[in-house]
Amino acid sequence: MSHSGTQVGVQHTTHHEQHDASHGDVKSYLIGFVLSVILTVIPFYMVMEGDYSKATVLWTIVTMAVVQVWVHLKYFLHLNFVTEEGKASSIAFIFSALIIFMVVGLSVWIIYESNAMMMY
Repeated sequence: MSHSGTQVGVQHTTHHEQHDASHGDVKSYLIGFVLSVILTVIPFYMVMEGDYSKATVLWTIVTMAVVQVWVHLKYFLHLNFVTEEGKASSIAFIFSALIIFMVVGLSVWIIYESNAMMMY
């Protein structure tokens, strides 16, 4: 009887440890926050300084924005492709983002085309 009770306790502890591991800790959030601040300050500085060409500033902003999206997904939303649960969450997120992108993008395209047709 104590053997089965021990197994339940082990399963509960294992599930609890997996639950904590999937949500991150203070260190993970702190790393994400510091990286986000750095990735925001660099383009802000380049724009405010005004010593860089428009192309350089634009590419820096786009690059830092893409890296910042990755940082937010990894450190704040804890999306990863390592575990089975992480793969399912990541695929669900990517699918949702794709649907939202298509709805917004196609809506803007339809509105733009409708406006262009009204001008004739």
